[in-house]
Formats: sequence, C-alpha cells, structure tokens
Amino acid sequence: MDKKLTGIPASPGIAVGTVHLLRWEVPDVPQRIIPDDAIPREIARLHDARARAKDRLTTIRDRVERTAGPQEAAIFDVQREVLDDRELIAGSEALIHQNLSAEKAFEIVMLEWRERFARAGHPMLRERIGDLKDVEIRVLTLLLDLPDHDPVDLPKGAKAILVTHDLTPSLTVQLDRDAIIAIATDAGTRTSHVAILARSLGLPAIVGLRTATQQLQGHETAILDGSTGLLAINPTHFEIDAYKERARQEALEEADLRHLATLDAVTTDGVRITLRANVDLPEEADIGATSGAEGVGLMRTEFLVVGRATMPDEDEQYKAYKRVVEAFGGKPVVIRTFDIGGDKLPVGGFPSEPNPFLGWRAIRMCLDQPELFSVQLRALLRAAVHGDVRIMLPLVVTVDEVRQARKLLDEAAAELEARGAKFRRDVPLGVMIETPAAAVACNTFVDDVAFFSIGTNDLVQYTLAVDRGNANLAMRFTPLHPAVLRLIRRTIFTADQHLLDSAVCGEMASQPLMAFALIGLGVRQLSVAPRSVPLVKRIVRSISVAAAQEAANAAADAATATESEAILRERLAEVIGHDAAAD
Repeated sequence: MDKKLTGIPASPGIAVGTVHLLRWEVPDVPQRIIPDDAIPREIARLHDARARAKDRLTTIRDRVERTAGPQEAAIFDVQREVLDDRELIAGSEALIHQNLSAEKAFEIVMLEWRERFARAGHPMLRERIGDLKDVEIRVLTLLLDLPDHDPVDLPKGAKAILVTHDLTPSLTVQLDRDAIIAIATDAGTRTSHVAILARSLGLPAIVGLRTATQQLQGHETAILDGSTGLLAINPTHFEIDAYKERARQEALEEADLRHLATLDAVTTDGVRITLRANVDLPEEADIGATSGAEGVGLMRTEFLVVGRATMPDEDEQYKAYKRVVEAFGGKPVVIRTFDIGGDKLPVGGFPSEPNPFLGWRAIRMCLDQPELFSVQLRALLRAAVHGDVRIMLPLVVTVDEVRQARKLLDEAAAELEARGAKFRRDVPLGVMIETPAAAVACNTFVDDVAFFSIGTNDLVQYTLAVDRGNANLAMRFTPLHPAVLRLIRRTIFTADQHLLDSAVCGEMASQPLMAFALIGLGVRQLSVAPRSVPLVKRIVRSISVAAAQEAANAAADAATATESEAILRERLAEVIGHDAAAD
C-alpha cells in the first residue's frame, strides 16, 4: 500500500472502496480589485452563482425529502431563503460598486452576518451560523470555479469511503447508504456525534485522522478498518484479499454471537446482569429488540431535532417514542429528554458558545425554554400508555433542576388531562449522573428520583477536563482513570443503599474490558449499542462477579489510568484468555 493513516476506531467493520474526498470548508478568497467597467459583469457573476447554488440546493432538497423525509429536507429551504435575502444581495452589490470582486464582496457580507448571528440573543438564531457557512461555501465554490465535492453526486453502488474534516448535520442528512459504505473524518473521537451516528447506521468509521483530507487527493482505493482505526491507501491485491477474508471471518463471528440473543446474561457465579440497548433513531428499534436486549437503557431524542429547520411537534415526537416503546413489547424504555447543545444542535448549527459543553445545553436549555420542553414531556406521557416508559434528565447537577422538571411534568399531565388525551401520570423520573458534581452529591437526589443512569462519556470528560470531541486529546480521554472508577463506584453504592435502580448507559459499557470493570464496581444494568449486546453478553457469561470485583477495586486504587487498565486487562485475561481479552 502507498500509505497508512491511523485514527480512532469509531464504528467496527471493514470496507474496501474508493475515497470520496469532501472538503467542506470556506475557501480562501484572494483580494481582487476590479475596474469600474467590470462592475456590471461582477454583479452578473454574483447573481449567476446565487442562481446555480439555489438550483443545487433544490436538487439536494428533493433528494433528501425522498430519502430522509420532509422535515430533514427543510434545512435546505432555510439556505435557499438566505440566498434570496435582499439585505445580503444589496450588501454584496454595494461592495462590488466599491470595486471589490464578487467573491470578496460576498465573503465580507457573509462574515458580517456570521458575526451578527453569533451575537444574537436567541439560540436558534445563533445556530443559523451553520446554514450561513454552508451557503458561503456553496457560492464561493462556484464563484472561484473550484471543484464541487457535494456527496449528492455519488451514484448508488459507488462503494465510496467518505473522507471529510467533520460531518455536519446538513451533510449527514445527505448520506446515501447505497453509495457510501464507510466514513473517515479528521475530527472527532469515539464519543462524538459522527461516531455515534456511524454506529447507529452500522457504517464502519474512523475519526480523529487529523490530516486525512490534506493527505488524500480523492479517488484512491482504500481499506477502512473501523475496529483498528486503520485507513490503508492504495493497498495491493493481496492486502485487499486479506481484509476481505477478515471481513468474512467477522461476519461469521457476528452470526455466531447471534445465538446468544436468547440466552440469559448471567455470570459464572450466578449473578444476573440486565443488558439493554441504546437507541439513537426510532428506525433502530427493531434491531435493538432482536439483539437480545431487555429493553432500552438510553433512547437519545436529540437526533429528532439535529439537522432540522424546525422543532418536531408533539404528535411527531409521540409517534417516534411510541414506535420504540411498542417494538420492545412492555420492556423498560428509558427516554432521555433533549440533550441539545454541546455537539448536538438543531437547525443545522455549529456550537457558537466559547465552551459549548460547559454552556447552555441539555436540562439547562429545556428548563429555560419551557414551551419547548413541555411539548416533549406531553409526548412522553402519551407514549407511556403503550409500555414501560421512564424519563431521564441529562446533565443534572442539582436536585433543584429535578424539582423544576417535575413541576413542568405535572403541568404537562394537567394539560393532557384537560384536553382529554390518553396519557400515563406515574412515569418514573430519573437522572443521568454525568458530572463530578452529580456523582459526588448523588445522595441529594435519592428522595426525588426513581433511578440513576451513569453517562460515562460526559462523566469522563468533565472529571478529567478533557474535551471528548477533540482528536488532539483522544489519548487523554481515559475512562479507566481511577477518579472515574471511584465516582462510578460511589454512585452505585449510594443507589444500592437507597434501593434505587442504577445503570450505565455510556459508550464505556460497550467494550468488554470496560464492561468487566463496571460489573466489578457493582453495576448490574448496562446499556450498549444494539450490535454490542451479544458481545457484552458473551463477556458476562464468561466471568464471575467475584473476579470482576477484585479487579475493579484494585484498578480504582491504582495511581494512573495506565496502571488501572493494565490491572483489568491482566485479570480479564486470566478469566477468559488473552485473545478474548484483547478484543
């Protein structure tokens, strides 16, 4: 092969295909002064580029409406409206009359708009920055006569490996799984939006490649190994055959694991572990329900709003929740209220706060926007009629937030009652423990909630002060750090003392070594990606709680994450063998 690029494994699987390079970045615009007699021609160029960009957006919109639905397609209506804005057009023409080229004039106006939107008081307006950036890229690409890398052009059966800097919501809704077989990005980590989405879609993916978009030209033949994080460029026929054989072996192993779906998750010393599935999209419910999962431990609802022009109404949300609840036939379905903000933004947005993960997100945004939150709460109470729904609040740091949410939940019930709608009032309300504050003070919640669910992605991020989405910090994102293990142990101990249900629903539980550690720390309910349920079940059935406890306590007492991991890996290998422990 010509070269190997190594990133962070984000979604398992092997893909052999052709690199489709998508450089979706605002291009550099050279300074160009035009003579007076060229002004009419530059204005005509501007309008021609606007018209062509609108045509392009119309094509994309129609395609997305067919493949993803009208709500997802509406994001491109917003962008078409931006192109028709009179202020934008007048501002650009005014700068051209000052002898600037069309591209420089358009760039300056868009820069002013983005700065203005970033200062806007309303968050939905701030998040329009993403639409502005998309429009700017599209128009400047045309004015500068640059290659158009829009993924909409890929024909079905293209077997393309999409390589891009990051996957924005507007790009995400264009993904055609009949054309794109794998994803590789410069940015991101195992817990970033693109990684979670890839796992949900069952697409092999690598993130955190840092410079792949700079090193590749596009159209290269490549092997993407989502299990090891390797992107091999221009491999030999021998290497391609070897990877195809590996893919075949992995498919056989996956088929072998499927027989575990009907078996109980019981350790060798007779302790039952409840395995549930994480569900990102309602469409995944059927996969989760047949994976052997005993319900849903985490249904993420922000994917109902990310990449859209408008928020879903009550009926649309109710139908989405109902679909998942009915798929699991009476088994528990834990639904997390909107975790909007951070790296998950509606209306095609990009984070516009200096520290989005420390900013206005999740329960904070919902409590400050009761008109938005109440719609979701009413939909959840209605969906609860169809099964065992449990509501979970994200990023809670004080019991005051739980009490405010409870008040809104009571008001939502009263509103449904007043209008004669069918709903369930006694829906259990729980919290995610995902900050050091919540973990240390988890005893303060016990009288106000029905359950704890530990969100390990954010718990690691906030405990270690490591941005989970920053590829440069990926090596420092260490879930087995003793501080994290001690917080988890404390949370589970407190829940057990007060007879509260407790679970772990973060990505940590999906990996065998992590699952071994969590069971040793006292966790008896794990929620993982549907495709990981059989793998984790196999681990559960291979270990004893006694061995896991001894290993986890030793790891929690270690001095570093490296020592902690070494202890757990050695102890797990003693139990299940070195090869299995290395998975």
